[in-house]
Amino acid sequence: MDAGHLLGPNGPLARGVSGYEHRPGQIRMARAVQDALEHDGMLLVEAGTGTGKTWAYLIPAALSGRRVLVSTGTRALQDQIMEKDLPALERHLGIEIDAACVKGLGNYLCLRRFGELQRSSDAMQPRFARTLPVLRSWVETTKTGDRADLAAIAEEDPIWARVVSGSDTRIGARCEHYDDCFVTRVRRRAEGAQLIVVNHHLFFADLALRDTGFASVLPDYDAVVFDEAHQLEDTATLFFGSRFSTAMIEQLVRDARVAVRGETGGKRHETRLLDAVLQRASNFFAALPTNPNGGRAPLPSDAVPEEDLFALDNALAELSAACRNWKPIAENVLQIARRADQLRDALGSLEAPGQVSWSLGGARSPSVGSSPIDVGPLLRERLHERVPCIVFTSATLTTGGDFKFIKRRLGIDAEVSEEVVESPFRYEEQAALYAPTHLPDPRASDFVDAAAREILELIRMAKGGAFVLCTSLRMMRILAKRVGDELEYEWFVQGDAPKQTLLDRFRDQGNAVLFATASFWEGVDVPGSALRLVVIDKLPFEVPSDPVVAARCERLEEAGESSFMRYLVPAAALSLKQGFGRLIRTTQDRGVVAILDSRIRRKGYGKVFMRSLPPARVCDTLDEVRALLVSSSLAD
Repeated sequence: MDAGHLLGPNGPLARGVSGYEHRPGQIRMARAVQDALEHDGMLLVEAGTGTGKTWAYLIPAALSGRRVLVSTGTRALQDQIMEKDLPALERHLGIEIDAACVKGLGNYLCLRRFGELQRSSDAMQPRFARTLPVLRSWVETTKTGDRADLAAIAEEDPIWARVVSGSDTRIGARCEHYDDCFVTRVRRRAEGAQLIVVNHHLFFADLALRDTGFASVLPDYDAVVFDEAHQLEDTATLFFGSRFSTAMIEQLVRDARVAVRGETGGKRHETRLLDAVLQRASNFFAALPTNPNGGRAPLPSDAVPEEDLFALDNALAELSAACRNWKPIAENVLQIARRADQLRDALGSLEAPGQVSWSLGGARSPSVGSSPIDVGPLLRERLHERVPCIVFTSATLTTGGDFKFIKRRLGIDAEVSEEVVESPFRYEEQAALYAPTHLPDPRASDFVDAAAREILELIRMAKGGAFVLCTSLRMMRILAKRVGDELEYEWFVQGDAPKQTLLDRFRDQGNAVLFATASFWEGVDVPGSALRLVVIDKLPFEVPSDPVVAARCERLEEAGESSFMRYLVPAAALSLKQGFGRLIRTTQDRGVVAILDSRIRRKGYGKVFMRSLPPARVCDTLDEVRALLVSSSLAD
């Protein structure tokens, strides 16, 4: 069956879906995905906003007869696929799609850990005593164990940290609760499904577990479709690296105390061991270098506090040995030993070849870790060479008009098909790009004052309905204070409330202003007139002092290449493209994107950014912006 025909003007979707729009680009993408699935190919598809890319890959996947994994950038997209897209396709195409959704382990309650909490003295603590009865009642009735199904307990409630599953807490088939385990149930459901919907974090967590040969979560699959594929390098960097934090140590010790008490009521020797682990971890983190400007600090080998590291490693080794020598053998105690060994491995990887080490200070949970300088070779070995068919798709995969950058970052050097499906939106009519040249360089001391004045004028022209997207928390707070106090409209700042709450309030107001940073640059959908102005303070370059960024730049320079043009500029162009994408979400939307960084017009590399953005009309002055807002009635 031809996927393109099903999406065509005479197909069942056109006949059954009210207001259905025939999109030639969607058909082209669907046929490209279908071809890749039929012939075991690798495909890159940039599908502009409004293309309908989700159906363009779901239909070929459902028709393929193969077990296809769909990996999304967010849990929200997982829910959309399972609750909206697949039921609609089943209804209108008259087919049954055997699909299962698997979320990250941290979304599911662990019956073993729940039981341990109930039996522990901690259950009487005020922070748990109120919510534990609610949780107990839910556990008796839930079929999924998914924390999202229990609205009565807040997502940030501390009880969840004590009872959810995790890659470091799973025992696997040796657990007494294995058959009733919610993760086991989900995995069994996935094993019987033809289409499995996951997210990138779970995909790479499973990939990492597969290399250990222990307790993998996902069944084997024939093909993978990565939606929001521009996020893959960052996610792979996280899971192909290692991390060691005070929070991980504290959780290990807390779980160990519960396990020890559960077996014997507590032994003085084990108690001393756990106290020693905490103290030596505290000494180790206190001796680490920190970044005075915030963010990660480089951790070269000569900056590692070796005496404190060895002391901590020895304490963890003693804990592991004590747990393994436990008589009689208790599986939950052996799990503590395995976790202690994993933390020792994380410490040992600080000087691993091909990795860059770093430390991150902070009052909540200081951490230390290592990250791969280049994930491309790792992806080739663990993904590209193992999975017969892979589809990468996103609204933002090209920079400067081609896929060279993303292919290099993801290690794609084999034969690959490429498709660019343009958005059906009429950007020349629907959107304007205001890129002024009169503002100071963003690095100049007078930029903030000038930017605040420009933002205030733009918001007043648009009569609210604006996102002000900043490249740092510091700039967000400064601009929110300077601009917000002068506004006649209600304004919000990221962090004042949960993200979804802020978005709901913003939509409801119709003329509100939201000051935000990176988490609002993508995955945020505000269709309609509530959002008619997007202001971006600076070109979103990576922080060059970040240890991972610096190491990647250094490697390129050593190879005789320009790290600025080969890495920093295209990475920033992809990010800017995402920010621009917040404005136009439907064929009815109209608005202005203002980029206050004059380098996009003054510098030669600015052409890469301009070529990467949608073909909106370019405005040079505020008068042009005002005229456009008036003529399009956006500011009424």
